[in-house]
Amino acid sequence: MSARIRVALVDDQALFRAGVRMLIESQPDLEFAGEASNGREAVELASRMRPDVLLMDVRMPEMDGVAATAAIVALDIGATPRVLVLTTFDTDESAARAIRAGASGFVLKDADPEFLLAAIRTVHAGNAVIAASATRRLLEQFAPSPGRTAPVSLGTLTAREREIFDLAAKALSNSEIAEREYLSEATVKTHISRVLAKLGLRDRVQLVAFAYENGLVP
Repeated sequence: MSARIRVALVDDQALFRAGVRMLIESQPDLEFAGEASNGREAVELASRMRPDVLLMDVRMPEMDGVAATAAIVALDIGATPRVLVLTTFDTDESAARAIRAGASGFVLKDADPEFLLAAIRTVHAGNAVIAASATRRLLEQFAPSPGRTAPVSLGTLTAREREIFDLAAKALSNSEIAEREYLSEATVKTHISRVLAKLGLRDRVQLVAFAYENGLVP
């Protein structure tokens, strides 16, 4: 059996934490790796426990989820946890700020348990998750400013990498890109990794945000 995905949780509501912990512990492929009640505790938890995925409430006392996400992404601890933001409102501007800070996506707190579990597995695999009801409104937060020119780093991509970038920016999965481009999924994954490295992006959700901010997606 492969190693289980280690999941930690940060939320200021004890009852909510208890429910999510029970859900995670019910899954054979997941392991609960600790909990915290505010952003400052979250940073300490991430440094000490080094979970694979960190569920992060966006609105908390002492330090909010956006600031905590930025602090965790900046930690020098090797494999940084994938942060999945939890929010009550699908129009929450904080979700967009959390993605800019390095979060791998966000889900609503009232999402079905199956969706939350799928989201955990998805971000652990290196993909992005955005609550479906909020996708359009979230991406509006990344609208390009007038007169903005494409960043120089975009010119470092090869022709094939630019093709892969354009498809990933439209939120196509690796399997969908592979089918369209007649490539293996492993090859697509390699191209995506190179694109992220060249553009200085953390993951696919930042790739999508980058594309929208620079007017690269119609």
